[in-house]
Amino acid sequence: MVSSKEIIQHRAKRVRRQIKAAANGRPRLSVYRSNQNIYAQIIDDVRGCTLASACTLEEGMKKSLRSGSDKKAAFAVGKLIAERAKKSGINEVVFDRGAYVYHGRVKALAEAAREGGLSF
Repeated sequence: MVSSKEIIQHRAKRVRRQIKAAANGRPRLSVYRSNQNIYAQIIDDVRGCTLASACTLEEGMKKSLRSGSDKKAAFAVGKLIAERAKKSGINEVVFDRGAYVYHGRVKALAEAAREGGLSF
């Protein structure tokens, strides 16, 4: 019998494989969601380095947010990652939701990044 952990890992691999096939050299906006925080980073898979990152654990974010695990926090992280990407000269990315369903906090982060000027 297949465990739920194996199913999640398989889904993440499948999503990442599809993203890398469609990327065409664009950096990847990767999202990690924990029970208490949300993290986003823009990764250049060709060079293997992180170009920009944002999370709810940063000093400015901690003070302005009541919780790091709600949609408001995800929206704020999305705005911040878009702002940092623009400063780095990144306009187009590929959205990597990992094993998470495109709903709730993940969707809020993606919409905020789009509002901030990133296209994907």
